[in-house]
Amino acid sequence: MLNPNEKETLRTLANEYMEIASLPAQAQKMDLWKSLNEGRMVRPMTAIDQLPWHELNDDGSLTPRVEDPYWRAVEMFLRKETYKWRRFPADMVIEPVLPVPMVITGVDYGFPVVEETVALDKNNDVVGHRYLNQLIDDDDILKIKDMDIAYDEAETKNKLAEAEELFAGIIPVRPRGLQFHLGIWDKITGLMGVTEAYFSLCDRPEYVHRVLRRFTDATVKGIKKAAELNIYDGNANTCHCSYIYTDDLLPGVCAAQGMRPKDSWAYGLAQLFSSVSPDMTEEFELPYILEMAEHFGYIYYGCCDRLDDRIDLVKRIPNVRKVSCSPWSEREAFAERIGPKLTMSVKPSPAFLAGGSADFETVKKDLESYVNLAKRHNVNLEFILKDISTVQYEPERLTRWSDIALSVAGA
Repeated sequence: MLNPNEKETLRTLANEYMEIASLPAQAQKMDLWKSLNEGRMVRPMTAIDQLPWHELNDDGSLTPRVEDPYWRAVEMFLRKETYKWRRFPADMVIEPVLPVPMVITGVDYGFPVVEETVALDKNNDVVGHRYLNQLIDDDDILKIKDMDIAYDEAETKNKLAEAEELFAGIIPVRPRGLQFHLGIWDKITGLMGVTEAYFSLCDRPEYVHRVLRRFTDATVKGIKKAAELNIYDGNANTCHCSYIYTDDLLPGVCAAQGMRPKDSWAYGLAQLFSSVSPDMTEEFELPYILEMAEHFGYIYYGCCDRLDDRIDLVKRIPNVRKVSCSPWSEREAFAERIGPKLTMSVKPSPAFLAGGSADFETVKKDLESYVNLAKRHNVNLEFILKDISTVQYEPERLTRWSDIALSVAGA
């Protein structure tokens, strides 16, 4: 499937990746993340993810050279990780091992969304969506299928063998399995539409509960099926863009206890619920996330949703370890309520980097305000800059953000 030039391209990228992964800084950062995740923060930690890659290829290093889709994905993983390290590393960790995707299918509900989209930038795959309502009556609920997860072990072994031969003498490889997204409200929003979902919470609460029941049952069956197949990625070092080293689950590179849900992290969220009350969160999110979360070793909860006024509910989620503090959360209240055991996972606003000119003075003041909060309330703190739709084709804005964040964090 690979011609000699493509093989040489991949080997060259792997060599660069392995050189970076072998630096002493990787183990140092790993230990700092572990301290944070275990509630004994040395300093706040920083990471950058979910990038507008179409705007960042100013030096050509992100241009793919490999045709085969599977190996192109491996190529782009290597290109993107090494690019981030060169340009805006923050506290990222590059491990001296190459994750090769296992061949897994069926991690869905068999019910595709119907949508209209609008793109402001023809080069950007981040678009605006208008979802058409497909959940109208009980017959539609029947369209939500159990996750029919299948693992092609033979093809996975073939890919691993190819990778081992291709990267022999350069970097060891490991299989990369599943990590579960438990945010079923994201899926419901896509099938109902945002406005209809909000109205349904008020006008058809019993119907909404039936939809939630079906999605939860379908997800739990998928969780159990993946456990039977032993295809979880306990060795993944990130969950929802945050690094997840801990002494009990992932004490080091490829040092997970296994590939079961209890060896792994998962993440949950209900972003739609930023505009509903905590009482509605307790009724329409909490019972269902409780059922799903109990299967996993640890949970990262939240994304863009406001959570400062419902931290008490989030703390009831089994095995929750990190909680997202989005720009829409009231930060003082969040810091007061999260306590010393969990990590306050701050999502700094990417809007400061998105305008005609970046506002780095505000970036610095914003990050400093969180650090001061963390000190006052004895909070474990991380900064995860993500959901970055644009930097106006100026990658150096991310470099500057990384430098500022590390300085504010005391690196």
